[in-house]
Amino acid sequence: MFSKRKQEPIKKHIWARPEMLVTFRAEIMPGKTRDERTFKVKEVRPNGRVKLYDFPDEHRQSSFEPINFLRPAPVTLQK
Repeated sequence: MFSKRKQEPIKKHIWARPEMLVTFRAEIMPGKTRDERTFKVKEVRPNGRVKLYDFPDEHRQSSFEPINFLRPAPVTLQK
């Protein structure tokens, strides 16, 4: 009588991946160098927010600088 259509999962825009480096915007961490504002993604949550290694809480995409794949990687990583 009623047909049940299989709903295809909606593919969300994924802006980050685990182990990827992200840099907080300078406005969020004033007075810190780019290297001091750069962290590694630990986990990407279903809601699009990320958890970082050695940094508390979850953070959304707008907290970070746009990702530039042409920019060289930071010299040092915070651990």
